[in-house]
Amino acid sequence: MAAPQTNLVASPPLARPVTTLWGVGAERAVQLARLEIRTIEDLLLHRPGRYEDRRHFRAIAELTTEEAALARGTVVALGVKGFRKGAKSVFELILDDGTARLHCRWWNLPFMEKYFAVGDDVFVFGKLSSLKPRTIDHPETEVVKSGEEDFIHLNRVAPVYPLTEGLPQRWLRSLIWRTLNRLESQIAEPWPQLDLVGRSLRTAPASEPNTRRAGERARYLFPTRANAIHMLHFPEALGDVEVARRRLALDEFIALQRDIQLRRTRFATKAAALPCGGTNRLIKPFLARLGFELTAAQTRVLREIRQDMAGRHPMRRLLQGDVGSGKTVVAACSALMAIESRFNVALMAPTEILAEQHFQNFHRWFEPLGVAVASQTGSRKTAGSRESRVKGQKHITLSTLDSRPSTLFVGTHALIEPGFTPENLGLVIIDEQHKFGVAQRERLVRKGRYPHVLVMTATPIPRTLGLTLYGDLDVSVIDELPAGRGGIRTFVRTADKLPKVWEFIREKLAEGRQAYVVYPRVEDSGNGDLKAVAKEHENLKRVLAPSRVGLLHGRLKSAEKERVMAGFRANTLQVLLATSLVEVGLDVPNATIMLIENAEQFGLAQLHQLRGRIGRGAHESHCILVASVKTAEARQRLEVLEQTTDGFQIAEADLKLRGPGELLGQQQSGLPKFRFGDLREDFDLIKQARELAAQLVLRA
Repeated sequence: MAAPQTNLVASPPLARPVTTLWGVGAERAVQLARLEIRTIEDLLLHRPGRYEDRRHFRAIAELTTEEAALARGTVVALGVKGFRKGAKSVFELILDDGTARLHCRWWNLPFMEKYFAVGDDVFVFGKLSSLKPRTIDHPETEVVKSGEEDFIHLNRVAPVYPLTEGLPQRWLRSLIWRTLNRLESQIAEPWPQLDLVGRSLRTAPASEPNTRRAGERARYLFPTRANAIHMLHFPEALGDVEVARRRLALDEFIALQRDIQLRRTRFATKAAALPCGGTNRLIKPFLARLGFELTAAQTRVLREIRQDMAGRHPMRRLLQGDVGSGKTVVAACSALMAIESRFNVALMAPTEILAEQHFQNFHRWFEPLGVAVASQTGSRKTAGSRESRVKGQKHITLSTLDSRPSTLFVGTHALIEPGFTPENLGLVIIDEQHKFGVAQRERLVRKGRYPHVLVMTATPIPRTLGLTLYGDLDVSVIDELPAGRGGIRTFVRTADKLPKVWEFIREKLAEGRQAYVVYPRVEDSGNGDLKAVAKEHENLKRVLAPSRVGLLHGRLKSAEKERVMAGFRANTLQVLLATSLVEVGLDVPNATIMLIENAEQFGLAQLHQLRGRIGRGAHESHCILVASVKTAEARQRLEVLEQTTDGFQIAEADLKLRGPGELLGQQQSGLPKFRFGDLREDFDLIKQARELAAQLVLRA
């Protein structure tokens, strides 16, 4: 998805192709297009990758292997050296600044020789790879040339742009300088009615994201958009860059929030809500049979949902709750509200395992109430077929529903297939929303006439993503766990500690507990560092004897998966060896051990979901992450799990460490690609953009 359109340029010149600029011929246009620069506006929004303070240099003698730095020297020698059999070549450039010599090397790039000559004055940026001799491999370089444009490149904070083959840094910097000076007056304010210029914004320190007034805060005065673009490319000081970025990011966020709110407003005006507020006829006996009281958080959320489902416009609500917080019970009550109002309900889950778990739970809960529950998955379509029996339990089918007022359909992607066409659909519930694309959600919703929609996730969503990716949904949060749960302790261990880990697990199994063991692969791929369940099954049966070990992965047939899961639930299998398939869909209170090998291969949110399979009973649980931690970042990720079981803290940490693209998958999420906005850091900007966009929508 492209960056949001902000109508940033009211004047035609900035929309013209770059070929209308002096010095941009066909060859240069092709090179610029590889950088996604096709118009003059694209050129002016081409963000520097970094900046060099060319008012200050480091002497070559002072360069270190610890950090990258900028130096300047004269070329005293250069040449390409080949190796036997033509396997490799190296181009080497030797610079001297009077304090020492610096060897710059480029492997297998012999054409680099044509860019330099003995006597050239050269900027070089990089980190030493060797001290004897002082060497930098593949540094960034730029030849210093005397001329009338020296003031663009020298004695200033100079932008260094992302480039492509054949495009010189100095040429691109000069082009942007000339273009900006000629057309800066043509850069219009995208939101003149908001009067952003000079608006101040106080931002909380990064360590205090949830505090409104905590300590001293940075103060920003937003410049005009034209000034921001100038500061972006040619700042007077390095601090100008962040001020410019934030102004341009705010423009992007306002554009996105305006689109979200306009879409929501248009939907609300054209869609009348189905009356699904319910009568409490079924909910009261359901809650009485549960055997436990709802938490205050569950009760609060149900009040919000009932208000929506009895309101004037169709509900569009996101329900967030940490693993084990009781979202399924809230979903059940929501479904009963619609069923009490004589509407059908569809619940879509991402996997057959989770759909089967939901079918079992809802059937157990709803059968005494006389409410029909139908299963609709890829391997079983009981809706529309004759009666079928699975494990001795009757699956309700359409042939038995004629006397029933309403039905709950539980299924997977099969629910969005053309063959599934439920009548009178009042509520759609989507579990683990992050596993589905936006288009899939809409396909299910379109099967009804603007049904209410409840989207659920046990993967807490970072605040910035909540305001962007799910900005068109109202948000409810279950921020309280049910009473009577045992605590979970998490440990990170290296592979050499496995003998002690297995001994500990055997002790817990002897006490009557159960365990999950998770590996990243199904089959051995030849990489000896990653374990696979199929290969390790026999070994695990031997290590954990006499306990029985079941095997579960995605390549098993549905009947075999169900047999294994039923055995684990019934404790005829004490250990479940599985892939990450078990991150959702299994609720076994007696399971208190979660061992995850090669834990560094999983994301934080996924590890937290896997850990959520334990800690569901009264006994203390233990999560053991066995990992090969080779980098500080990998260690930092796993330490987050050691330090907290709060899914919301973990989600924020995962976003900062991996970024939104890796966390969600750009294509799956529908998340726009921002040039300047940073979803890891810009919560305050997104919040302000949401408020400003609301003003735009009101004036539209």
